[in-house]
Amino acid sequence: MDEMFFHFSSGSDPQNTIPQDEILDYVPMGGSSSRGRQRKLLSTEKRENSNADDRKKSMHRDIERQRRQEMSTLYASLRTLLPLEYIKGKRAISDHMNGAVSYVKDLQKRIDGLNAKRDELKKASDNWSGFEQGMTSNEAFPSSAVVRQSLDGVEVVISTSVGPKALTLSRVLQLLLEEGLDVVNCITTRIGGGLIHTIQTEVSDLRGVHVPYLEQKLNKVCYTFEVEKKT
Repeated sequence: MDEMFFHFSSGSDPQNTIPQDEILDYVPMGGSSSRGRQRKLLSTEKRENSNADDRKKSMHRDIERQRRQEMSTLYASLRTLLPLEYIKGKRAISDHMNGAVSYVKDLQKRIDGLNAKRDELKKASDNWSGFEQGMTSNEAFPSSAVVRQSLDGVEVVISTSVGPKALTLSRVLQLLLEEGLDVVNCITTRIGGGLIHTIQTEVSDLRGVHVPYLEQKLNKVCYTFEVEKKT
């Protein structure tokens, strides 16, 4: 049969009839085709989310790998900068870091010591220049003392004249020994008509040394010799 019509009543109008092929092609909303499309969309979305997560994980692994390579290069560079005694027999990175900290602290101590020594030498040079500028070969060379604290003890600079009544180095050394100072070095320089004695001393406890008092005592001795020289 080529065509088939459904009639709602025996007297229905042919214009109100629905062809069979239109009825057969009609699929109600919410049918199996709609559910299939929804499942397909959900599956696609899950795959996209999964791919995005994989990309993030891969990027994180690459960043972490690069970070470890850079840290390894830095540690290797650090080892080449440290003296052997700071890392000898040590393999752990934490030991190398501790060695680097110790090395930096030791360097700082050395720098501080050198700076202090430089300042001492500069002061001594300034004092000698002052002595030279104030003296001529024809005028008397007055005796005087300058005392200052050094790293391990006290430095004493004594200027004396030359002659039978001049203050002798042995007398100065005796005074320093009486004050509990151990003389470790002494340099004598002839300037104009007198002598400059630069004496380095050591002491076990610097707190027991009163520098202003020692300088005053030495200058008092120098003054006594100056008075005797004029009589």
